[in-house]
Amino acid sequence: MIEPGSIDTPIWERGARIADEVEKRAPAAQQELYGETIERVKELLKAEGFGVLTEIDVAATLKKKLGLDMPPYRILGACNPPFAHQAIEFEPQIGALLPCNVVVREEAGKTRVEIMDPQSVLQLVGRPEIAGIAEEVRKRLERVLVAL
Repeated sequence: MIEPGSIDTPIWERGARIADEVEKRAPAAQQELYGETIERVKELLKAEGFGVLTEIDVAATLKKKLGLDMPPYRILGACNPPFAHQAIEFEPQIGALLPCNVVVREEAGKTRVEIMDPQSVLQLVGRPEIAGIAEEVRKRLERVLVAL
């Protein structure tokens, strides 16, 4: 089952609400394996015009660097090139807030997919030209969650 994480900040709030709705509609038999979910998320991101620029295996990194064991946890750095280009044209420093992170992790035997809210993050730059881009990116990321 894909289920949302418990995030209390505005950056994650909307994505978590959508994931809650998806979970309510999903049949109990719909149990997805972590690895299959990662691949499905990548496919759905691609269908929405995103590429995955980075893939960070947090669990493997913490195991290697600190000797710590933790459940599977990956951060996918998703980028929609046309939107990223537009945003950078309006505000070159916005690159510090890109790409959009999508987290796929295991918790209590369930796979959780969480997205950041681009509108919450990109409003930090205070440029009205960015608002429309952020809204469209958020819609596309929400469609990824709904399609899971």
